Amino acid sequence: MTASFPHSETVIDLGAVRHNLSLLAARAAGSAVMAVVKADAYGHGAVPVARAAVEAGATWLGACSLQEALALRAAGLSTRLFSWLDVPEADFAPGLEADVDLGVSSLGELARVAAAAERTGKRARVHLKIDTGLSRNGCPPADWPALVDAAAQARGVEVVAVWSHLACADDIGHASIDAQAKVFAEAYDAARAAGLDPIRHLANSAAVLTRPDLHFDLVRPGIAMYGLNPVPTDDDLRPAMTFRSEVVLTKRVAAGSSVSYGHTWTAQQDTTLALVPTGYADGVPRSLSGRMEVWLGGRRCPVAGRVCMDQLVVDCGDDAPKAGDEVVLFGAGRSGEPTAREWADKLGTIDYEIVTSMYRPRVVRRYLGERA
Repeated sequence: MTASFPHSETVIDLGAVRHNLSLLAARAAGSAVMAVVKADAYGHGAVPVARAAVEAGATWLGACSLQEALALRAAGLSTRLFSWLDVPEADFAPGLEADVDLGVSSLGELARVAAAAERTGKRARVHLKIDTGLSRNGCPPADWPALVDAAAQARGVEVVAVWSHLACADDIGHASIDAQAKVFAEAYDAARAAGLDPIRHLANSAAVLTRPDLHFDLVRPGIAMYGLNPVPTDDDLRPAMTFRSEVVLTKRVAAGSSVSYGHTWTAQQDTTLALVPTGYADGVPRSLSGRMEVWLGGRRCPVAGRVCMDQLVVDCGDDAPKAGDEVVLFGAGRSGEPTAREWADKLGTIDYEIVTSMYRPRVVRRYLGERA
């Protein structure tokens, strides 16, 4: 590896991102596609991923905060851009000046956006969010008539969309999906009755793959764009992130030798150990100690003993790896290497958390498939 911090790296395959986005767009044919690149593109790097998504056909980009959206604009991305979550003190004026569509969930938020439009002389494009049952952000149904009426009358405000988010789309057939769709339809009808003519967007990755009836005018793929499938369907999604390091030292130890803090692992026979310079400071959960394997020398090898802050030790048996040999901690899984989903299953979490946790100061990010 050639980088400022050579101990470990994430390799991001932008070709996989393009492939996944194209597949998802085909599944939602007839709908526009918003590539969700919040949280630094789920740990993959917002600007390169956004560019790859646009190359593959995305006509919108989704960023959680205005700060994230403005960073994309600063990088030269001119695609329609949507942000939806900021603190009450946020100044929306820079967003309007940068041509960012804004999510609005309350009368107070609408008033702040309208005030920014008046100050800047820029028309505010807003997407009104109805809480259909997730009970996070979004306007409660009881308050929705007042919000759509106020939005219809607000000066300097254009209502572009009505939108919401599904709670259980990754649980195929869950009763809440249809229940939320019903609330969403009623909210859209109320917006139309107030004189608005908005588009609709509701479908996340899981709904893109399983609920074509909810694609509406615009879909918002997130995790699936990165090749991680939120539903048990057989789709040709390709994981875009590989987390790798390399061997820095090998040694032969005798049976009875113990490894790492607490001596929780002891060699049952003579074996070869390989030292890998990555640990929990670099995104390897310490709680995987004693339960993880890496890909080294064309096969899986167990990690011996506890994962440390900066390093871990691999039991290679009678193999003889060399300093500089590649160690894959997780990848696409096509060769048999561990995957982010495997880590998540062992930890009792989701692969979203694994990949978004990989943006670390000592972990270099490298891209494959960048285009000029």
